[in-house]
Amino acid sequence: MIILFCCLTLYVFSSEIAIAIKGSFFQRAKVVQCGSIHPHKWRIIMRILLSTIGSRGDVQPLVALGLQLQELGQEVHMCVPPDFLDWIEGLSMTVTPIGPELRSTGKAGPMAEPPTPEQVRQMIEGTVAAQFETITTAAQGCEMILGATALQIAAPSIAEKMGIPYFFAAYCPAVLPSPHHAPPVLVMRGDKPAPAMADYSELWNQDAKRWNDQWSSILNSHRTRLGLDRVSDVRSHILTKQPWLASDPTLGPWPDPADEAVFQTGDWFLKDERPLDPELEAFLDAGESPVYFGFGSIRAPQGLSEVMIQTARALKRRAILLKGWADLSLVDNEPDCIAIGEVNHQALFKRVAAVVHHGGAGTTHAATRAGAPQVVIPQHYDQHYWAGQVQQLGIGTVHTANTLTADSLMNVLERVLKPDMPARAHAVATAVRSDGALIAAQRLITVAV
Repeated sequence: MIILFCCLTLYVFSSEIAIAIKGSFFQRAKVVQCGSIHPHKWRIIMRILLSTIGSRGDVQPLVALGLQLQELGQEVHMCVPPDFLDWIEGLSMTVTPIGPELRSTGKAGPMAEPPTPEQVRQMIEGTVAAQFETITTAAQGCEMILGATALQIAAPSIAEKMGIPYFFAAYCPAVLPSPHHAPPVLVMRGDKPAPAMADYSELWNQDAKRWNDQWSSILNSHRTRLGLDRVSDVRSHILTKQPWLASDPTLGPWPDPADEAVFQTGDWFLKDERPLDPELEAFLDAGESPVYFGFGSIRAPQGLSEVMIQTARALKRRAILLKGWADLSLVDNEPDCIAIGEVNHQALFKRVAAVVHHGGAGTTHAATRAGAPQVVIPQHYDQHYWAGQVQQLGIGTVHTANTLTADSLMNVLERVLKPDMPARAHAVATAVRSDGALIAAQRLITVAV
């Protein structure tokens, strides 16, 4: 009789499709019946918050993960800057915008005095307070949080307070501590690329101290208000004990494969099926493959447009100039150059002779996947790491930003355009994977259960 009662109870719940399971994680998640073909099989449905603060290069990989989670039947909510609200909602994912629009930060303005220590302190306090308020709201009803990029100051504490799992993902190995590579370069605090060393541990010790000096006081004040214990190592708290690495193992491998403290998923690749603009298509068809110049969302060096176009013309090459967040423009109306807006890099990079860019993770992966030789002009954060990887793999070369002239850029671009480097770039492209988002999505579902 007891067994019969249990079976009848299960039947009643299954007829309503979803049931809530009491206790621990399952008190929040839903279990749904797979369908009439296999009515005895069930799957977990979770609501997952994906959170980041940054430019498109920070947001797009999360979108790739979100779409993959949706394909696996999960509910996805995103917390990202308002610049990307319309795009993501058009993909049937809900969004909680965080902070101001960021696009204007790419435009170079008049020289201003650097902020005072007091102004920096106020900015930090405002940023962290906004994170705690906004991400707390965004996380309501979620079973887990995944935060990407290192500015996730509040998200781990919010997950801890809610009693739900938290995962951190980096898009570049250099974001995660290792004696085999240097920390990211933060120009605003006066960093310069580190010289080659046998062991970078001391630089990472200094990096941990800077994390604590900058964030410890404000983070712990919010944790105290939430009734949480203070943290003594802010960096480890935010990066977690087992961070995820969303970079391609060929282009950006974790330097110690035996180190199980880092889970490398592979690049979170978002397939782009947008057609190229008819004007751009006509330009591509009108002559030999042009050189692409683009600096994405970062501020471009002064006079960059002129340098790039002069370089292309000196090499008798046509040029495609990405306007980007810096709103770069052409120097004249000659037909050998075209300026473009947002574009499908996956389609475009397969049709260019070379890609000259800033070294962001997204652009570097896209150019490598397309088999296009590269000239990387890094400025800050992980860009120096990607520049080094491009050079080490033999698929491009590096040019420093502060010594950029038409002559110097012409010299390095000329080397990149020689037949051996495009051939090497095409060979490496065959090794680049595209299943990173699927691996990450499956892992999220598995570890939750």
